[in-house]
Amino acid sequence: MPKKRTKLVVKPNTKSPHYKKGHVQEQQQPQPQAKKPHQQKHHEKPTIPFSKTDRILLLGEGDLSFAASLVKHHNCTNVLATVYEKSEEEVLEKYPHAKENMDAITTAPAPASDDEDDFPSDFDPEDYPSDFEAPEKKQPWLNKILYNIDSTKPLPSVVARPAKPNRVFFNFPHVGGLSTDVNRQVRNNQHLLVETFKRVLPILAHDGKIVVTLFEGEPYTLWNIRDLGRHCGLQVERSFAFQAEAYPGYKHARTCGVVKNRKGEEGGGWKGEQRSARSYVFIKKVEGGNDTKSAPGKRKRRKDDDSDDD
Repeated sequence: MPKKRTKLVVKPNTKSPHYKKGHVQEQQQPQPQAKKPHQQKHHEKPTIPFSKTDRILLLGEGDLSFAASLVKHHNCTNVLATVYEKSEEEVLEKYPHAKENMDAITTAPAPASDDEDDFPSDFDPEDYPSDFEAPEKKQPWLNKILYNIDSTKPLPSVVARPAKPNRVFFNFPHVGGLSTDVNRQVRNNQHLLVETFKRVLPILAHDGKIVVTLFEGEPYTLWNIRDLGRHCGLQVERSFAFQAEAYPGYKHARTCGVVKNRKGEEGGGWKGEQRSARSYVFIKKVEGGNDTKSAPGKRKRRKDDDSDDD
């Protein structure tokens, strides 16, 4: 049988002007407060879609904090970071704090001291006893910054020399505030991605991958990034939650530059690195591959989304 609602009898306030003799106040049990929306936290190990020996091309790097993190904390030695701004001075005008990131990318570490073991370039561990622990062979320092790079236009030959990149990153692409009309903004950003895909494909290594990271939710879901990739001969291999904490020192850089408050102080506006975001890993479309949409009325988990259950 359903439980009856419990009534609490409250002693009346006889001094109240609204008190009437014989009146008994009733008070229902307090209703439980609605739970606040759960903010998703990442407990799993972050997905890192590259290795330190990959040939990495970064597009639209903004303040270069992502590139600096790859170099300083992931020990990458072959990073080509490109920015849309025409010069170092223009970058620093928009992002005054970027100088430290620039130095981290372009300044190679000091050479090893004389008392350290110096192994020849043709060092082969197999020539030594099995219990000998050979140090990891040092990679040449090839990290660079290129200015005045528009990813929607033909890319300079230097991005594919001496070898084509096998990892291309385009983090949080956005054309900026060209229009306040949502539909027009969507079309502008779709054009940005399509043209970028077209320019990157010719210089991408045969087994290379393009990683595009977007914020979750609208208007970004309206861009239909999977369809844009298919239109250009690409398919999504997988997608996963982007975790900014995996890149120490990284801060989201807005297209318009550093946001300031009314007093002219830096630090105003939202922090993009704290928003939920997702990375899509594109590969060249395989002929006859299974990259089709689910049949109408059936919602199937995509095979390429092996990390969608974050």
